[in-house]
Amino acid sequence: MSDTSRNILVYNSEDILINTVAARLLLRISDLLTAQDRVDVALTGGTDGIAVLAAAGKSPLTAAIDFSRVHFWWGDERFVPSDDGDRNALQAREAWLNTLIDAGELPESNIHEMPAEKRSAEQVEVASNEDNDAVLAAAAREYQAELERELGEEGALDIALFGVGPDGHFASLFPGREEVRIEDETVKAIGVANSPKMPPLRVSLTVPYIHKTDFVWVFASCERKSEAIARALYEPDNYHVPSSFARGTEETLWMLDKAAAANLA
Repeated sequence: MSDTSRNILVYNSEDILINTVAARLLLRISDLLTAQDRVDVALTGGTDGIAVLAAAGKSPLTAAIDFSRVHFWWGDERFVPSDDGDRNALQAREAWLNTLIDAGELPESNIHEMPAEKRSAEQVEVASNEDNDAVLAAAAREYQAELERELGEEGALDIALFGVGPDGHFASLFPGREEVRIEDETVKAIGVANSPKMPPLRVSLTVPYIHKTDFVWVFASCERKSEAIARALYEPDNYHVPSSFARGTEETLWMLDKAAAANLA
């Protein structure tokens, strides 16, 4: 199933979905490295996202990739301490990236984590909304500055991976929130306070910056996401279904298992 802006692939099971996304990611990286000096990939967290990274780590296709020329970023992050188990980056390291580092294949400097919470638990507990907003804004500015140092002010990511939530969110862009409505292309990262999904403090790439990415891939499993996925695909650019904004310049690909695609015609 496809339309003019999206390709939709449906797989028979969650396991096939996860392994196919992992293989497709490795093949795309390998292909891009034949034509350019480096590849920049934004990873995603969540159960499916980390499962894809674990599958990539087990794939023989990794042998074809020069990881010294691959840089890893994140589409969003939970703003918690760097050693907190909720961190997307920590989970990604444990699932795959640390193995590449330990093998001497991936330089630590090629991992571009979003800033972590540096305040103590006591400081966070007594922080006001204004305090949190200021800390998150600084974190978003820091990540945007790193993107611009590495890729240039007009540069973009090559590949961005995203999951989708049962509420239709992607990255940390949630339904009806002002962060989804940002249209300023100079704003590439944004702080998200009082997230409806725990933990409440987050940092996310913005829709305009995501739209500059060459290959945007969204993948999801399980039936509880099927209604939101149908709305995202049939109601493009709907602020109440943020994943409906997922779009890349070269390719927009949705990869689903049968359960997640249950509401598609």
